[in-house]
Amino acid sequence: MSTVNLADAKAHLSELIGRVAEGDTVRITRRGKPIAQLSSVKKTLQPIDLGALKRITDPMPAQKQSAGDFMREMRDGDRY
Repeated sequence: MSTVNLADAKAHLSELIGRVAEGDTVRITRRGKPIAQLSSVKKTLQPIDLGALKRITDPMPAQKQSAGDFMREMRDGDRY
C-alpha cells in the first residue's frame, strides 16, 4: 500500500488511478493522518447461459467460406 499526501494526490490523480487499476492501494493523508483510500473495484463475472447462446446461434446459417478467406476477400476487394 502506498501513502500520498493530499496535495500530491490532487496533482497526480491520473497517475494514482493508473496504479490503482494495476492492483495497488493508495492511502491519502492530510497532515500525516489518513483521510481516504483508493482501491480498485472488483469486477464480477457473470456466467454465460449456454442454453440461451445455443438458441440464438442454432437458427443462423453456417458460413460458406472460412473466416480467413472472407477477411482476405474483404481486404483485397477494398483497396484504397
